[in-house]
Amino acid sequence: MDARATLAPAERKALRARAHALHPILQLGGKGLTDAVVAEIDRALTHHELIKVRAAPLNRDEREVALASICERTGAHAIQHIGKMLVIYREKPRQEPPPAATPTRTSRPGSRTSSPRPASARPPRRRPPSRSTPWRSAKKSKSSRP
Repeated sequence: MDARATLAPAERKALRARAHALHPILQLGGKGLTDAVVAEIDRALTHHELIKVRAAPLNRDEREVALASICERTGAHAIQHIGKMLVIYREKPRQEPPPAATPTRTSRPGSRTSSPRPASARPPRRRPPSRSTPWRSAKKSKSSRP
């Protein structure tokens, strides 16, 4: 089964557009597609979801076979094969949110404080500065100018 058939054309088009700005994460070497390279592609797909792979030393037919092999071994979708670049996509698994902690009361019912610490532990309040500062009284007002 071709991995391209499972994605809608509009999805593939959107993924190609997203991949346009990406740089290749992996580069196939002279040994071609080894188990270590497939494992690294798998890790990259887990982390990034959409990756580019450069397959420079392979000829066109070998790149097609390598792309099909990568998709089969990693469970990914082939998005694009253009030139020596392979674009591969595998959706990240949805992570379940951690269970919510049980709510704790911060104060006794009916109390006015919402803080869990007692009032004596609060820092003292700062007094606002007084309005009559010495530099204001010495300053001349605009109305007293000639």
